[in-house]
Amino acid sequence: MQKFNCDLNPRSASKKDEIISFKCELHENLQHAMNEFVEDHPNWDQYRILQAAIAGFLMQKGFQNRDLTRLYIGNMFSINFDN
Repeated sequence: MQKFNCDLNPRSASKKDEIISFKCELHENLQHAMNEFVEDHPNWDQYRILQAAIAGFLMQKGFQNRDLTRLYIGNMFSINFDN
C-alpha cells in the first residue's frame, strides 16, 4: 500500500474561523477528473471540491455536527452561512 503523503500547516484566518492548509499527493486519475470538472464548472475550485468531499464523507459515516452540515451544504450550493 502506498503511503499517503500529507503535510499539515495550521494557521488561523480569524478568531472565528480556523483554516488548516495541507499538501497531499493525489492519484493521477483523480487529479485529471478534478481538473476536468473545474474546467467545466468555473464556479468550483479544488478547495471547494475537497471541502465538500470531506464533509460529505464524514456525514455519510455518521458524524453529526451543525457546522459540518453548513459547510457541506454551503459548498454544494454556493451558500454562505457566515452572514
